[in-house]
Amino acid sequence: MLWHSLNSGNLGVGALTVANLTIAREVALDAGLSPRFVIMGARDRQRPAIPMPDCQTVPIDWRALGPGGALWRAMADVDCVLDIGAGDSFADIYGARRFSFLLISKLLALARNKPLILSPQTIGPFTKQAYMAPAAFVMRRSHAVYARDELSRDVARQMAPSVRIDLAVDVAFELPFEDRSHLRRGPLLRVGVNPSGLLFSEAERGSNRFGLSYDYARFTRKLLAALQARDDVEIHLVPHATSNGDPTDDDGALCDRLAAEFPAAHRVPNFGTPSQAKSYISGLDLLVGARMHACIAAFSAGVPVVPVAYSRKFTGLFGLLGYDTMIPVSGVEEEQAVALALEALANRSALAEAEAAGMAKVHGLLAGYRNTLRSTFLAVSAPA
Repeated sequence: MLWHSLNSGNLGVGALTVANLTIAREVALDAGLSPRFVIMGARDRQRPAIPMPDCQTVPIDWRALGPGGALWRAMADVDCVLDIGAGDSFADIYGARRFSFLLISKLLALARNKPLILSPQTIGPFTKQAYMAPAAFVMRRSHAVYARDELSRDVARQMAPSVRIDLAVDVAFELPFEDRSHLRRGPLLRVGVNPSGLLFSEAERGSNRFGLSYDYARFTRKLLAALQARDDVEIHLVPHATSNGDPTDDDGALCDRLAAEFPAAHRVPNFGTPSQAKSYISGLDLLVGARMHACIAAFSAGVPVVPVAYSRKFTGLFGLLGYDTMIPVSGVEEEQAVALALEALANRSALAEAEAAGMAKVHGLLAGYRNTLRSTFLAVSAPA
């Protein structure tokens, strides 16, 4: 399980890991096989691992990627490699260092002659030939390639026209959770705001590398002020990425700041696992979320959601499911963005119906991926 993690501070990566592992385990058991898993990815040394059976972990750093390193050795003992690219890191938007990590690890799997499956993920954007050529090479050598949205599929097809690129959807829609929808029947509307420490720090520094047409920090404060002014709303500040190693990318630290500014808001404690986060979110009446996997948790739990997009992965994913309620990357100012969120609060029933229709598509989109896993598992387990 390449570029997965059982103890990432970003619960989105954890959601991908638990969900993809759950799918792979179900497929293997249904095929009469006994699976074991090696989780290969970044590690947050300050967080305990999510308990999962039959799992070995191999943390990836420069030493692990080196000649004869831990990753090379671990690749020798697996039958196939499911690479989810941390969801959206098979691209050039995060810079050369992260792309190099992603690329070298894939090349190690190919050098070990292991079937490499690119599990459903965002592919691209790629804007420079120095990134495009090696990415296309990897896709041509992969056993199967799955994009989690139509934009990614089209980008991959343009880069590697000879490769079959299959369309699926984000595996985190199938993340297990405890349903707490009964909490929505209270006297107040339980409105969750999942603020992004990354976007907030970008706005405060004035760097805006994601190209938002509005100031995210001002939008967040205006939204909370508007919600706090209502007597029918209970605000929940919901963290979803709490990296202790990078305070500029820590939703929890931001929630602390915002709770001090807006004392009526309930600061939700940091979650230990992605399933805990999804379970909590399932008890909300609405979520305004800046982390995509917080939005996926809401969507798949039947909670009306307003994704705050910062890249094309939002429009690609939710557009695939026929869900167009979103604060876009461009074309709006802070007041318009707040108005979109409040409008969604008033239209919760219609949004819930759209989500139900979208979830029906999710199951169909993941069926092909499950079939590929089954055929691959049976092939690699067959006697030589």
